[in-house]
Amino acid sequence: MKILVAVDGSSYTKRMLAYLAAHDEWLGSAHEYTVIHTVAPVPQRAAAVLDRTVLKDYYDAEAEKVFKPIRSFFTRRGMKAEYLAKVGAAADAIATTAEKGGYELLVMGSRGHGALTGLVMGSVATKVLANCNTPVLLIR
Repeated sequence: MKILVAVDGSSYTKRMLAYLAAHDEWLGSAHEYTVIHTVAPVPQRAAAVLDRTVLKDYYDAEAEKVFKPIRSFFTRRGMKAEYLAKVGAAADAIATTAEKGGYELLVMGSRGHGALTGLVMGSVATKVLANCNTPVLLIR
């Protein structure tokens, strides 16, 4: 199975990884994993005065902060994964990657706020569910 794992480095990501570790059917060498993290873009005015190399190095460093413990998680279990860093709105990047990449499952952690909070504040998980036809496993 081709699985996209959306991460942000938060406690919700850690809880999601713990869930996956506790359920052998989701982990294993029989699956193909891609881990995605979306870095918030630098404001346009600031980005305009920065050298492209400096900006790219910043985005890469921010993504690597999140990927480093996750690489360790997968390595400890003897599993390989590809790591994909995107810049922009998280929900859009995750949903688009899941759709265009032909993934069979998207796994992501969620805060688990109620419907009213999600309606007022919105959430990445809610937006992904609304914009993605790929099956999503939300872990609270």
